[in-house]
Amino acid sequence: MGRLFGTDGVRGVANRDVTAELALDLSVAAAHVLAASGAFAGHRPRAVIGRDPRASGEFLSAAVAAGLASAGVDVVNLGVIPTPGVAHLTGTREVDLGVMLSASHNPMPDNGIKFFARGGHKLPDDVEDAIEARMREPWERPTGAAVGRITQDVGAAGEQYVEHLVSTIPAGLDALRIVIDAANGAASEVAPAALRAAGADVVVINASPDGRNINEKCGSTHPEQLQAAVVAAQAHLGVALDGDADRCLAVDGEGHLVDGDQIMGILAVALRERGELAHDTLVTTVMSNLGLQLAMADAGVRTVQTGVGDRYVLEEMRSGGFTLGGEQSGHLILARHSTTGDGTLTALQLASRVAATGRSLADLAAQVPRLPQVLVNVSGVDRTRAGADEGVLAAVAAAEAELGREGRVLLRPSGTEPVVRVMVEAAEQEVADRMAGRLAEVVQARLAL
Repeated sequence: MGRLFGTDGVRGVANRDVTAELALDLSVAAAHVLAASGAFAGHRPRAVIGRDPRASGEFLSAAVAAGLASAGVDVVNLGVIPTPGVAHLTGTREVDLGVMLSASHNPMPDNGIKFFARGGHKLPDDVEDAIEARMREPWERPTGAAVGRITQDVGAAGEQYVEHLVSTIPAGLDALRIVIDAANGAASEVAPAALRAAGADVVVINASPDGRNINEKCGSTHPEQLQAAVVAAQAHLGVALDGDADRCLAVDGEGHLVDGDQIMGILAVALRERGELAHDTLVTTVMSNLGLQLAMADAGVRTVQTGVGDRYVLEEMRSGGFTLGGEQSGHLILARHSTTGDGTLTALQLASRVAATGRSLADLAAQVPRLPQVLVNVSGVDRTRAGADEGVLAAVAAAEAELGREGRVLLRPSGTEPVVRVMVEAAEQEVADRMAGRLAEVVQARLAL
């Protein structure tokens, strides 16, 4: 049986994989593990719970609250609020545990459970493993006044989070018209409120969650509506969030998509100019476009690469003391203001850069050009041999030598699918296509099952 926790909590189809029983058991086990670690020593334990608008979040959040309260933890239910909002409030309210019910950008039938430790950081792997190991164990239940209490705090929590977001920007947005696509998700109220509080003229789309329409042909996974809306509204820019608002993509005034790599590049330069980019370093994953690395080198910014996943980006940032990192998907971490990816925070920082410079988003994004990129998934192969086969390694080395500085090859086995991914970047699309096809043929021939 595989590990229950993935790279971003426990996730699956709600009421089949992620059930009320599982939510309750996980919550009880989490309380026990934290109590055993001494996290509750000397005080009555407290937790906050938030969720995105999925219908299943209603019963799952109730199950989490019930589990924690039955283990003697006082619970504050924050209602619908973004994942980074839960992380922020876990830190600023000095509670012992934060819990978010969300499957992020996944389809509506999915849901997930994510824990945050005191301070607002995700639980490390060893603590998650300890929680899984202690599920359904016999335990002595508190009674009487020792059981936890459950209270509601919806309005104040959102207001506190919005106030924090607006306080982070160096320049107001008074001259900007911004379209925001909230993905019918967790930020449908707080994200437009934050942009308006910062002074922007805000046009809102897909901010009417009904429990079923989250991420449905909208938000960061489907930016087409936003692109059309920005042009129609003659806006300066648009921003698209995902279901739990931990990521953000953007659209310039001409309707062109600005991805996470370009947003990272724009913000890295801005932070460096203000002396706020620690060690003049940006943390990215191996999937970030080579164009970002080349642009950062020209701007005097060093890039450090990690494996795919925001968890690995954050680990590198914390170990190196870096202040900015993220993924091409728009999951950016600005460590001076947040302990996790925050789409609304990213949108505010990006818009503030546009306002402060007086330059268009298209102009700023042009400083981080994207090299043509091709990704081929090769199926029917033994992915475990991808990094060891001499023929494959020789083909990769030959391709890299031919591409030189203005291209690269990334060949890696998928962690979730039975495929080997072949990615090639080159200065010209034709070159990228040709090399990716050639390498895919080698992988198929050498690693065939």
